[in-house]
Amino acid sequence: MNQHVLAPPVALLLPGQGAQYRRMGAALHGYDRVFTEVMDEFLELLGADGERLRELWLTGEPADGVHDGLNAQPLLFGVAYAAAKSLEHRGLRPAVLLGHSIGELCAATLAGVWDLPAAARILAARSSSLGKAPRGGMLAVAAALDTVEPLIPAECARAGVAVGAVNGAAQTVLAGPEAELAATDAVLKAKGMTTRAVRTAQPFHSPAMAEAARVFQEAIAAEQRNSPAIPLVSSLTAEPVTEQQALDPGFWASQMSRPVLFWPALQALDRRGAHTYVEVGPGKGLAAAARRLPTVLEGSSRVVSTLPSERGDTVATWESALAALASAGHLAG
Repeated sequence: MNQHVLAPPVALLLPGQGAQYRRMGAALHGYDRVFTEVMDEFLELLGADGERLRELWLTGEPADGVHDGLNAQPLLFGVAYAAAKSLEHRGLRPAVLLGHSIGELCAATLAGVWDLPAAARILAARSSSLGKAPRGGMLAVAAALDTVEPLIPAECARAGVAVGAVNGAAQTVLAGPEAELAATDAVLKAKGMTTRAVRTAQPFHSPAMAEAARVFQEAIAAEQRNSPAIPLVSSLTAEPVTEQQALDPGFWASQMSRPVLFWPALQALDRRGAHTYVEVGPGKGLAAAARRLPTVLEGSSRVVSTLPSERGDTVATWESALAALASAGHLAG
């Protein structure tokens, strides 16, 4: 039996807000032909805003510009999409896609729910809808959901602080207005918990984003939507995306104002059996979560990161990932 038959199915993991950093993946531009062509096409589809994003992405200036959702989200999408298409060109055929936040829109595009020009229009509308969102932030807490949630002060919860994501067994993210989020942070630290501010200027995945989600839904409704050609697992429901959901604009828009259930979704995927989990996009946060899965710990699944964390070597990480995927039989000879 050859290596291709033995290789477990590939699950692509696509990161979201918080994974971004200056010049993420930029070293592949001009180095990897397919990545370069796809990223250039995507930025061109964004029009004048694409030119601005290209300058920010390739130069890394201004230094903090990449962390605003207006910039981070289209760039996260573009880098992940271009990397995934480069892997596809090399023969990678994912069996399932799982995205985190904006990564879920990237997964939908890769699955053919809409094409890249439509995705560019959807992302432009998403950025525009952020004008309806209040300023705020997100706070990562190194503790389980059932430990963190009861400790949110009642007055902060009433002001909009809520669970924004469940990223791991002991990785919970809160979102909400800056002042109330800071007050909640103080309470959690007083309880001995480790916290870290997520790099964003908006309270994504909290009720404060409801109006932005409504505006975003109108933009998605204007686009042609198709049944996914590749199975999707949703980080909104932690379940497979149904055909009805895939065609529903409200399904995709509502993730702006509802929690990301990435860890439960990843667990549900892992219960199906062994996979090769490939994080396609900047950083190694989703790969780190995947390494805690039962099939990974027992050795039947493996995890591959295609791009490094902020201080890593982009080209070396990319080439290492290609070598790992080729040796596992996932890339064409």
